[in-house]
Amino acid sequence: MLPHCSDAMLSRLKKMENKMIIDHIGFGVSDFEKSKEFYIKCLKSLGITLIREEGSTVGFGKNNKAVYWFGPSIEAYKPIHIAFAAENRTQVDEFYKAAIAAGGKDNGPPGIREMYHPNYYGAFVFDPDGFNIEAVCHKPG
Repeated sequence: MLPHCSDAMLSRLKKMENKMIIDHIGFGVSDFEKSKEFYIKCLKSLGITLIREEGSTVGFGKNNKAVYWFGPSIEAYKPIHIAFAAENRTQVDEFYKAAIAAGGKDNGPPGIREMYHPNYYGAFVFDPDGFNIEAVCHKPG
């Protein structure tokens, strides 16, 4: 969890908008096909799509760059928390609805999380392996 954001932190967040700070991430899932279908459905609302499939590994991303990779594993790694950047609050709402419809479990519906900062609008779901997946928008209204 993020600590309460200072004005300096909010300023840095604003400058970082639309910039990835992680090149890529990869992990194992217990049911590859179930996870693949879950992420195809819930990430679509954020403009994130399936970019590449390499054997039994898939990569999701934007602009033809896969940054979110997973493949089958005997044991899923826990706990994992991943927050996807949303361009606006509507995308957060749509992510949540799509994730729940795809079989995700509620871990916090869309809403303001003032404990992080006044404009932190996020939604949280557990994916098929119980990973805490979030969509977040830092912009006001």
